[in-house]
Amino acid sequence: MRIGEAATQLDVATHVLRHWEDEGVVVPRRTASGHREYDEEHLVRCRIVRSCQAAGLSLAEIRRVLHRGEPERRAVIDERLRAVRRQQAVLDATETFLVHVRECRHGLVTRCADCSAYAAPASPTQPSRVRSSARVE
Repeated sequence: MRIGEAATQLDVATHVLRHWEDEGVVVPRRTASGHREYDEEHLVRCRIVRSCQAAGLSLAEIRRVLHRGEPERRAVIDERLRAVRRQQAVLDATETFLVHVRECRHGLVTRCADCSAYAAPASPTQPSRVRSSARVE
């Protein structure tokens, strides 16, 4: 399919697909007359690119991740995994705080040890020192 149809199916502008091609992330085949030709594999790759972008990866990182032969591939993946795990720890601590504070009996959160623990100074490996392990049900 041509670029316009691919863009419509993916809900992106054609200039986005051209940019991804320029960056070497998704490179469609060309017809004899020079038109870009996208197949289902290209569309799947484009959807992966959009998901990676939503997760915060740059096009340069995405290109390295998607091309198995890229020398920095493993390092990019490992760094992104560390970032995801840091972010997940922050989200987990925030969830724990919010679950607790929703039912906290103290009039001020500063008077509650569990609430105050959320504001404890963060360390490089721990985003907070929340002691409770409550989860949203």
